[in-house]
Amino acid sequence: MNATFAATPPSAAGGALRRRRTRRLLGLFALVLALIAAVAASLAYGAHPVPLDVVWRALVAPGSGEHDIIVRSLRVPRTVLGVLAGIALGVGGALMQGHTRNPLADPGLLGVNQGAALGVVLAVVVFGVTSLSTYIWFGFAGALIAAVVVFVLGTVRGGATPVTLALAGAAVSALLYGLLSAIVLGDRQGMEMYRFWHVGSIAGRELAVGGQLAPFLLIGLLLALANTPGLNSLALGEDVSTALGRDVRRTRILGIVAITLLVGAAVSACGPIAFVGLLVPHIARAITGPDYRWLVPYAGLLGAVLVLAADVLGRLVAGDRLEVGILLAAVGAPGFIHLVRRRGLSKI
Repeated sequence: MNATFAATPPSAAGGALRRRRTRRLLGLFALVLALIAAVAASLAYGAHPVPLDVVWRALVAPGSGEHDIIVRSLRVPRTVLGVLAGIALGVGGALMQGHTRNPLADPGLLGVNQGAALGVVLAVVVFGVTSLSTYIWFGFAGALIAAVVVFVLGTVRGGATPVTLALAGAAVSALLYGLLSAIVLGDRQGMEMYRFWHVGSIAGRELAVGGQLAPFLLIGLLLALANTPGLNSLALGEDVSTALGRDVRRTRILGIVAITLLVGAAVSACGPIAFVGLLVPHIARAITGPDYRWLVPYAGLLGAVLVLAADVLGRLVAGDRLEVGILLAAVGAPGFIHLVRRRGLSKI
């Protein structure tokens, strides 16, 4: 019996790879244009619309008029923080889902959200801190400590695995939430601060807050990009990854450090903005496929566009009374349900 095997010519395979790479590059370029448009909308639209030409003059040749004050003092800090937080949460979510191999994982799974919340409340209640630019450092420290505790607990026996990290994160988050509740229920000022922070907002922050967090976000992004080859091999299984010469423990540590820096910085400044780290990686994966070298930058840009778009929409709908965290929770829940029903979440 004769059988004929048809092999794909190397030239055809190379052409397909080039076309795929070109499409991905064009997608990145389109996302950059979308981010520029979202930034322009964030600077121009709100309770007091400002024409784009006036926005441009306020940026390059500022004066003392009302529009100049609105753009430079209110909207520029808000926009910068929205971009930074969106990139951080999008990338952090992609890394978290990759390391845990859990399509329902979000960056808060490592206890980062509750750790940051406890740090903020302790700063207000115990140390009497009332300045946002000061208590975000307590939130960042709380996020770092919580992530370290989760990683240590998750590696007690047999090293860090997706299951042990998830279980340790859930346990630490529950413990921190109990401590947090005990503190805020006994202190009115702490309760008010926690309620304001927990909503998730990029409004009311000074530009200096973005400058304080930018170095940590930059380091986290560089570590995330360095972690992408290891994540690609981990997706094949730990045994295969080890056979390919990857140090699984080093890959996990690098990823957890990146997640902690990115998400800890964003959450400490803005509060836990829901659904960005959960939904954005799935959208990015639908566009790029499972290759984390492309998925991570796509997730970062998509996260920034989503946060700014939600913030602008909230301003247009309800002025400054609807925070971005509330709107994303309202829009993200049905969007995520649609994604689950349309594509399924078993393929990651």
